[in-house]
Amino acid sequence: MSKWASMQGASEQGANEQVSKGQVGKEADFTRTLAELQTCRLADLQFSQHSLQDYADCPRRFQLRYLLGVTWPAVKVEPIAEMEWRVRLGQRFHRMAHQHALGIPAGRLEAGLDDEDLHRWWHNFLTAPPRDLPTGIRRAEVSLSAPLVGHRLIARYDLLAADPGERLIIVDWKTRPRPRNTKRLLNKLQTVVYPYVLVEAGAVFNGGRSIQPEQVTMVYWFAHSPDDPLTLAYDAARHAANHERLVTLIREIAARDDENVQVWPLTDDVDRTCKFCAYRSLCERGSIAGDLDDLEEDWEFEEILDIDLEQIAEIAFR
Repeated sequence: MSKWASMQGASEQGANEQVSKGQVGKEADFTRTLAELQTCRLADLQFSQHSLQDYADCPRRFQLRYLLGVTWPAVKVEPIAEMEWRVRLGQRFHRMAHQHALGIPAGRLEAGLDDEDLHRWWHNFLTAPPRDLPTGIRRAEVSLSAPLVGHRLIARYDLLAADPGERLIIVDWKTRPRPRNTKRLLNKLQTVVYPYVLVEAGAVFNGGRSIQPEQVTMVYWFAHSPDDPLTLAYDAARHAANHERLVTLIREIAARDDENVQVWPLTDDVDRTCKFCAYRSLCERGSIAGDLDDLEEDWEFEEILDIDLEQIAEIAFR
């Protein structure tokens, strides 16, 4: 048995013996041991909205997932079959929207639809798409990358629509219900990273000229409620605030890594963050998966299943 398998098995057994909010114990010893075998250098990591959100939610989760490469065999949400089914529906919708943007006829795409929810989302997409989008350039599933304090920051967009020299609109398709309270969505790193990277690295969509923040708008379009998108204007003040927030996060991560901190802090938000985290038992924060019905509307299914789409980008402009 490998050293890793031995450590993993011993920790799994110990994790369920006692639930604790403490920062020390079996899990901390386990993390210290793994830290000696760190699988990823921070200098090699490209930051994305997903990785930065993981750090903002819980520094320990960021350390375990991105630096130590720990894949923990724990169910995050029950019932898992329904969760995986919903994820697949969302992925199918995004793929259809991408194919439609590439010019494949809508009728051909919908011919094989076999799910009522997906059929309804697709109908909403065709009959109530985002309004008044620029027509000069439209690119689906496109990625941009910008340098930031010695690292790369990447963003993958569902759709970018631009009239070069005029407007640029980011569209993000959401297959989760529209949140009744949008405060968390507005504060998420996606809302920060996407317009920031577009301004910093999207000149190719603006006729080769630098983009002014006021040219940019971000639209969250909800398949459940297509007539009620969330439209976010952008400006220089917001761009400066986003720059400061991103720089602060990345520098904080780099400082912890430079100081060789072996056990990064756990989140204080046990009820919300730990409930749907794969490392829940490893961190001795519980052994029971979260209930799908308790999953709040601002959570993305990709977040729960640790699918970082930015790391599997198809087209990159640098």
